[in-house]
Amino acid sequence: MKFDKVLIILFLFILFSSNSFATNGYFSHGTGIKNRALAGAGVAFPQDAMAGATNPAGMAFVGNRFDIGAVLFSPDRDFSSSNSLANGNGGAFTLGPNSETSGDKLFLLPSMGFNKLISDRTAIGLSIYGNGGLNTTYDGGTASFDPDGPGPMGVGRFPGALGGGTTGVDLFQVFFNLSIAHKLSENVSLGISPIFAVQGFRANGLGAFAGFTKTFAQSGGMALPDDLTTNGQDYAIGGGVQVGALVKNVVDTVDFGISYRSKIYMDEFKDYSDLFAEDGDFDVPPTLWVGFAYHPTTNLSFVFDFQRIWYGEVDSISNDVQNLFQCPTAGLGGTDVESCLGGDNGGGFGWSDINIFKLGMQWQPSEKNIFRFGYSHADQTIDDDQVLFNILAPGVIEDHVTAGYTRELNNKSEINFEVMYALKESVEGVNAFDPTQTIELEMQQFEVGVSWSKKF
Repeated sequence: MKFDKVLIILFLFILFSSNSFATNGYFSHGTGIKNRALAGAGVAFPQDAMAGATNPAGMAFVGNRFDIGAVLFSPDRDFSSSNSLANGNGGAFTLGPNSETSGDKLFLLPSMGFNKLISDRTAIGLSIYGNGGLNTTYDGGTASFDPDGPGPMGVGRFPGALGGGTTGVDLFQVFFNLSIAHKLSENVSLGISPIFAVQGFRANGLGAFAGFTKTFAQSGGMALPDDLTTNGQDYAIGGGVQVGALVKNVVDTVDFGISYRSKIYMDEFKDYSDLFAEDGDFDVPPTLWVGFAYHPTTNLSFVFDFQRIWYGEVDSISNDVQNLFQCPTAGLGGTDVESCLGGDNGGGFGWSDINIFKLGMQWQPSEKNIFRFGYSHADQTIDDDQVLFNILAPGVIEDHVTAGYTRELNNKSEINFEVMYALKESVEGVNAFDPTQTIELEMQQFEVGVSWSKKF
């Protein structure tokens, strides 16, 4: 493929990567069409040039090939808030009561992979993919504030889900895994992937929290923050590394794979340094995959993966919203300016580390036809006392059901399909700023994906 065509593809990839994959937290359930059809299982079962995103060691076994695909993703994101006894009085921040559904329900997520054997035992490859994201847009809703409450909010009922007009966030991430894999023997390979990442973020409708920012607290309540909300799209770049190992026939007909991706250290979002902890820091949490592939016959395989995501390693994601109560301008006697938004301990989404279990089956009834099925279950990322901020990021999904199909073509190419349904899930809890009110988050998701592959 000529270099200019590669540049065009990369440009289009970034252009159309607008993510809303709040599935396992904010990570997608899988990477690449074949892997997604198996509910993301496959750390010991590489099948295409997207394998580097799950286990770079797998690239030593997939041969010379090029894969390009896209997923059309449709999430339903809703929240509702109950009646309140406080109704914005006594220092309360009361929502509605509201019942709102997020707009923007169709998203396109492309992926591309290339792999080349440079010797009998060594391969280099590139896997490009969007690895999750968050997107919400609420046009309606209202919020009420106490006239004597904290911050420059005043009295009355204000439009917007969080009292700041149209409310929502948009996070997109694009990852470039450059993989090098080497076979130590016919059945054992090691791989490493330096990772380059680009992410973009914007937020709207969060002005009600201006009084809880580090900027406001440090000014003694005299200066409003400039970098909290409605600053358009901001961008950050960063990098990390992923390593993996794959052992074929570790036991007869059973393969074993393991892969670990480090934390990906990103530049700060400077235009949102009054929102995220540590002055706008939003790193990507580390992840571990461990799994097996069992091949009872030549045309039937079962795959099982365990995945762990350490959201607790990123403060802007894992800090509890209740940290804001220690902010000096919260009106609750707190004295820690670093607990304000933008501070080192600033309130966040309160997400927990999660474990994910994935099971897939692949059946090839004939030379040109392959069928896939999968199921995955994840821990809940959001505790019921963290629902307020997670109106922006309702990543409550726990269960995925998937299916897929590959048709081998006559010119060393193939076309692949997958479908996914994420079962409806909800989390209900108390509004941290109005304990007389409950908030319920709800989400379900659908997707269809297609890719084309060429072997050479």
